[in-house]
Amino acid sequence: MKRLFEIPGIECEILQRINRFVVEIKIDAKTERAHVNNTGRLAEYLIEGNKAYCIQTRPRKTNYRVFAVEDRVYAALIDTQFQMRAFEKCLELGLIPWLNCVDFKRNQKLDDSLIDYLFFCPEPIYLEVKSAALRVGDLSLYPDCPSLRGRKHISKLIKLIKISKEYKAYILFIAAVPGVKAFKPNWEADPVIGNLLRRARKIGVRIKAINLFYRPSDNSVVLVNPDLPVFVDFE
Repeated sequence: MKRLFEIPGIECEILQRINRFVVEIKIDAKTERAHVNNTGRLAEYLIEGNKAYCIQTRPRKTNYRVFAVEDRVYAALIDTQFQMRAFEKCLELGLIPWLNCVDFKRNQKLDDSLIDYLFFCPEPIYLEVKSAALRVGDLSLYPDCPSLRGRKHISKLIKLIKISKEYKAYILFIAAVPGVKAFKPNWEADPVIGNLLRRARKIGVRIKAINLFYRPSDNSVVLVNPDLPVFVDFE
């Protein structure tokens, strides 16, 4: 495991999910509302009684943000902002063997979509990041519910590679859960995405995954595998 950075988390307990972006938590016997920035269902994590970790935010409708939820002896890093920060830290430290590059711009237009990164290494590479915060056995899966946005991004990268020889395209799945050995599409939740990923790989889009999670014992985000096996054809 490679320690990337520290998040001094506050222990809390999940009480219930109120809506897509808000959960009710308990801290020191006091009930609070906390923000969740991951749009997945996270049904196995945001349930009553689960231990979680949050940070305090500026006073508003929610005073906290839940960023991780206990999973075995570690915790799933469900917060997408921290996932992106971890990926960029890996790049800074030269820990990603398949992308040795730190020259990039964030949130770049591609037709009517925003793609997470445009790298210049020296060839231009569009790279879209997806949060795979679902563990089933020793596999990390994406998505955990149907994702129109995910379908759109993959389709845009397929179109790019079909019409342009100037650009390359990557899709990166951040398997932000402990105890996984590989990534695969969640065919049960969204078979369209599974088929799009098959098509993407076939025409030259590189599909990669990394494994990291939160380690509560020292408040650290740790990288476990910078090149997690990807099984696109495995249903």
